Amino acid sequence: MERTILHLDLDTFFVSVERLVNPSLEGKPVIVGGMGDRGVVSTCSYEARRFGVHSAMPMRMARQLCSQAVFIRGDMELYSRYSRLVTQIIADSAPVYEKMSIDEHYLDLTGMDRFHDCQLWSHELRQRIIKETGLPISFGLSENKTVSKIATGEAKPNGELQIVPAVVHDFLDPLPVQKIPMAGEKTCALLYSMGVEKIGTLRRLPPLAMEQAMGKHGLDLWKKANGQDNTPVCPYQERKSISKERTFEQDTIDVTVIKHYLARMVESLGFDLRSQHKMTGCVTVKIRYSNFDTHDMQQRIPYTAFDHILRDVVNGIFDRLYNRRMMIRLVGVRLSELVSGAPQLMLFDDQMELTNLYAAMDKIKRRFGEQSIHLAAG
Repeated sequence: MERTILHLDLDTFFVSVERLVNPSLEGKPVIVGGMGDRGVVSTCSYEARRFGVHSAMPMRMARQLCSQAVFIRGDMELYSRYSRLVTQIIADSAPVYEKMSIDEHYLDLTGMDRFHDCQLWSHELRQRIIKETGLPISFGLSENKTVSKIATGEAKPNGELQIVPAVVHDFLDPLPVQKIPMAGEKTCALLYSMGVEKIGTLRRLPPLAMEQAMGKHGLDLWKKANGQDNTPVCPYQERKSISKERTFEQDTIDVTVIKHYLARMVESLGFDLRSQHKMTGCVTVKIRYSNFDTHDMQQRIPYTAFDHILRDVVNGIFDRLYNRRMMIRLVGVRLSELVSGAPQLMLFDDQMELTNLYAAMDKIKRRFGEQSIHLAAG
């Protein structure tokens, strides 16, 4: 059966949310990120992009390029709330959906064409999201994730584009190779050195040549350039959480010791999140008492992958949950509502040193093992 995959992407999401809160920002160049010279640009409006501003750029440079912009320190709690609102609308309508990041979803509409026109259904869903949230959103519709995502990029801002199988090559061929989702800066530099700038050029290369030049990654790139992608849409509600538990050798009531182990669990889970380029939106703490009574409590949070934020949340949940003053046999932490996303998007404060600290610690852990270095709190 021919697949039908819809990709939905909220346009300049953080900026769009800020404009909902403050309509006077409409039409103006807006830059969201850290406010100090050491901050980075998280996202910016199309008006700011015309001046050369882009995400991950140092805020100091952004101020030089577009001094007339409105600069805003981001509010992840606000953005998370709108992200969940969009996800709920999709969940109410879609047979199968996957939340890829805070502002991006894939939907599998395969087989729906027996009952509905998929393009019309997608249009109506997009209009519902716009009407109920006020946020601009674009979509691409095709036979797989890769072509749909690229189509969404071409449909922006606030547009829709369907690519039927018969025109996939005609659509992809003239586009630059950096439009392929998995083609990063280093990959593109290597392709340019090979004389490959357009997707069509990459498509016509022998697949063996790409595999010899770049290994499996090269072969995967070649397949995507040919519009081939069998990656499934993984149902969001079935996305696995990650968790850690600790059973004490002797039951304890020492809160200091318990929180020490909770901090260790958080540190390990945070490392796992960052290694997988994911963030969590829900934290659960579990307690099992000496009589084997087990209780848990969860809390939704702004999406994050940082230990110091998660540790404060876990400690707060534990303080509310532990109210029987009985000996504890086991404690556990579970992180759920996982979405893809760069942790840097969470740093709207001027904390580049903290970002660099996490990057340095994670590098040490990957090289020498997870137990090689710990935060003092752990």
